[in-house]
Amino acid sequence: MPPKTFDLSGVAEAFVAACRAELSALKPGNVHKFRDGHGMTVATFERAAEVAAVRLVAGTTVGERIEGATRASLGAVGLNANLGIVLLCAPLAHAALNAHGRPLKSSLDHVLKRLTVEDAEAAYRAIAAANPGGLGRTDEHDVAEPPRITLLEAMAAAAGRDRIAQQYVSGFEDVFAAARAYRAKAPGREAVEDLYLGLLALFPDSHVARKFGAETAEALRREAAAFSEGLDFRADRERALDAFDLHLKARGLNPGTTADLTVAALFTAALLEGPKAHDR
Repeated sequence: MPPKTFDLSGVAEAFVAACRAELSALKPGNVHKFRDGHGMTVATFERAAEVAAVRLVAGTTVGERIEGATRASLGAVGLNANLGIVLLCAPLAHAALNAHGRPLKSSLDHVLKRLTVEDAEAAYRAIAAANPGGLGRTDEHDVAEPPRITLLEAMAAAAGRDRIAQQYVSGFEDVFAAARAYRAKAPGREAVEDLYLGLLALFPDSHVARKFGAETAEALRREAAAFSEGLDFRADRERALDAFDLHLKARGLNPGTTADLTVAALFTAALLEGPKAHDR
């Protein structure tokens, strides 16, 4: 009997579940159910996830999935709520839906190698429409101009300054490593918080770097690493997370890329688990 594969509804459900799990964790500096922030609410992200899920699985190419999901989110909530999430999850969704019995990582590698200029055109339109904070202009391959290279080549050009672009170049190495670490823990809110903090302590957040500079992003990374040490052994874990959350939000620091990577890792963990987890 051939191995079971994800269907459209299974991938959509896994995506929405990953978004909801990320919002249910107390993630310092980012929006979550315990505290809004940066002029955004949990309801905004929940609605964006629901409408994006439909278009994420409906497209026939990675570019169509990116543009469709991004435009659906913008239409539903009126602001950029999940561009980074969509850029990360579109190739993963495409790989899951076109695995044909191959492991997810193998299918993803196949997908990334076959990205086209048309995929880049669709992604550029999505990025321009979402207009993410601190994007700015670049001398080469600027998203305001039609691309002449494939989406993988475009991501390679941006990889040095953007952790999401870096995933395309590395075969989503960081995402898969985080997903494996998450799956090794008991499921639940604390595992999601540890996933988020682990990523925040490992890499300077690209969103923070774009808005406040590389030095601030690196300082935040070091601060997160120091904060995370021994957190699991603290009796006041939730109070400590809450205080760190207030501290970052008071400074206007929103580790948005880290939150995006957290969703992608949760989505990957669900896809690695297999479609039987979503059978009814």
